[in-house]
Parts: sequence; C-alpha cells; structure tokens
Amino acid sequence: MDAAGRVLIAQRPPAKHLAGGWEFPGGKLEPGEERLAGLARELQEELGIAIATPRPLIRVRHAYPSREVLLDVWIVRHYRGEPRGLDGQALRWCTRDELAEVELLPADGPIVRAVWLPERLTQASSVYYRVGDSSSLARRTVADDTQLRGVFCGSAVEAAAAVGEGAEFLVLRNELGCGELAALCGTVPVPVFARGLALDDAWALGASGLNEIGE
Repeated sequence: MDAAGRVLIAQRPPAKHLAGGWEFPGGKLEPGEERLAGLARELQEELGIAIATPRPLIRVRHAYPSREVLLDVWIVRHYRGEPRGLDGQALRWCTRDELAEVELLPADGPIVRAVWLPERLTQASSVYYRVGDSSSLARRTVADDTQLRGVFCGSAVEAAAAVGEGAEFLVLRNELGCGELAALCGTVPVPVFARGLALDDAWALGASGLNEIGE
C-alpha cells in the first residue's frame, strides 16, 4: 500500500495457474520457512523491494477445482525501492473504488473487504465496518453486506466463539497476556484488534491493530 492509500495488485504471468488473473503480490513459503521471512523473500524476488514492519491482516482458505490454497495476508506500507514486475507480471496501483471493479482471483474477495480496516479502531462504526456484540451477527441484513462485521470480545474463548458465529474481525475489550494474544492470533483467521499495547508490539504478536474505542 502506498502513501496515498492505494493498493498494489499484480497480473499472473502466462503459463502459471490462473494466468492473466489479478491478485495481490506474494508467493509460497519454502519448507520450514517462517511467515515473515517468506513474505520478505517473495516481495524482494517478485517486486524488488525490501519491506519493514508489515502488518498482519487476514488468513483466507479457498478451494479451487485443482487445489486448495491458504493465503496469509499482510499489509506492507513501509518498504525500500520501487515495485517492479521482476517476473514479467503487470502491476497496477488501485484506489478502493478501482479495486472493487477489478476482476481479482476468487480467493482474494475477503481480502478486498478487510484491507480497508484501520490500524487503530477509534470508533465502533464507519462506512466500511461495524462492531457490536455477538448477537448483532444474527441481526445482519442484506444492507449490512457492504460493512465488515466485528465483535467485541472479553477473552480468547469469546473470540474463538465469535469467529464460529461469523465474525469478520475481533475487537478485544481487555488486555491479554502476550502469550495468550499470540496464541489467539495464530488460531483465528480474521483480523484481531488488541488492547493496551504499542502498535508494533501488537503486530509482532499477530494482531492487525489496536482497539482504541472510548480512549
């Protein structure tokens, strides 16, 4: 993502699976490779950039007819170098409205919705999202489909239950210990907003951002 808030997408080269489709840049982990190391390596190899302080966002599992993929998605705002298509792939910077019009690969749909969540939640609703208790999920209407639905949670147990009920992101009411927060973020596939941490520390533990509502 650039300083103007635009998002970079890439077109899959010929001869690759789903050639010609647009997707978010990235690639596969090598055997035994750590997530951050793989992210840094892939973006260096594909785009020629060196990344710093990436933000965890969402994990998406999707089944294609020939294979199943698990996308571990991060937002990268800080990097050195100018992105270039080193594999011969076309690149395109998109605003929110432009991204909504692009024919992305089917697995990328949930990412488009999550990518506009802020790093710091300072209000319970916006044009992009709404946060409530778990009962609000049952009251969801067709008109709500344009907003991501988050759930306030008091514990890791509540958070896991909310995901099972359809929460698209989790907002922690209380501070969790570092180990408990890291375990939660490693278990659930949706963005988690932590409480009582510095932003970089929250990212290092796997949270997508901070809950600052009411502060």
